[in-house]
Amino acid sequence: MSAYLNTRVSLYAGRLWQAENFRALLKASEAEIPQVLVDGGLVQLAGLVPGNDLHSLEQSIIARLLDETLVLLRPLTGSARAFLLYWTERFEVTNLKTLLRGKMTGERPATLLNRLTPMGAFGRLEVQDLAHAEDVAELLRRLESGHYAGIVRQARQAFEDSHDPFLLDAALDRSYYEGLAHRARQLEKETGPALRRLTGPLIDRINLVWLLRYRFNYKLPPAQVYYLLVAAHYGLSSASLKELAALGSLEDVLAALPEGMKQRLADAATIPDVFARMEHAAAREADKVLRSNAPAIARAFAYLILRERQLRGVRAILRGRNLGLPGAMIEETVGQLAQDVH
Repeated sequence: MSAYLNTRVSLYAGRLWQAENFRALLKASEAEIPQVLVDGGLVQLAGLVPGNDLHSLEQSIIARLLDETLVLLRPLTGSARAFLLYWTERFEVTNLKTLLRGKMTGERPATLLNRLTPMGAFGRLEVQDLAHAEDVAELLRRLESGHYAGIVRQARQAFEDSHDPFLLDAALDRSYYEGLAHRARQLEKETGPALRRLTGPLIDRINLVWLLRYRFNYKLPPAQVYYLLVAAHYGLSSASLKELAALGSLEDVLAALPEGMKQRLADAATIPDVFARMEHAAAREADKVLRSNAPAIARAFAYLILRERQLRGVRAILRGRNLGLPGAMIEETVGQLAQDVH
């Protein structure tokens, strides 16, 4: 298993873009963009240019990630397979949220189904039946008898208490990532520290960014903010998160972080800046794991993290150009992505 998976991951690592690929995409004329994408191995995305439809680009990116994940799953069994399968369920949780929001706004089933991302072999939702549910309450009841019952149960309670779509989404996200952290803990016992080097920065970033958004953008009270965070066992413990949620400003929160995280985020002035710095640091760590002799499942996960970040970066560059954003803004995106891999 390990030999096959390590070989496959090493081959896939050759698909990751280097700095020159991103620069070529930035400098290419409109007519040259499809060929740059083809040269970079992104034939599916090239077929969507010109036009640059955001929904189609997103679906194409997810389809590419699912196809590659399906290959990486072939030799896996047990907790390693369960972990990588669960990682793909993020995309279907997004479909689940789309279904719920559509029911809240009275969207027609046909329109709703057209907005869902095809999951292929990874699909667990009975989307046809769910799209025709009478209302949100019935949809949640149906979901609670299916594959996502564990994720939906607490979210249903949140919805019944408030009927607030934002809190429903937040509860679904929290339940999903708590499930991911649980599966990671099980797998970390088998793989040692390599997987923790990937899941730790991921969960810490999610918790810190959510905390900042919920507290200072949405003005939620500290107790509610803490409730909506992922139960943590990484750099930001549950006790730390509870203390951070009670602070009164972004600056106070950043000043109270553990030392290494505090240094990394020094002078960060906005929540997007915090997110970008933490995501970049996580990508650098994923690159180190990918190019190490870590267990095969950790290297596979590292590749998928980097691959998704790069594909979304390509989309951001295409959208930025299409919208006529300032070149300096797009170049900043290129610079960050170019520094992720060596």
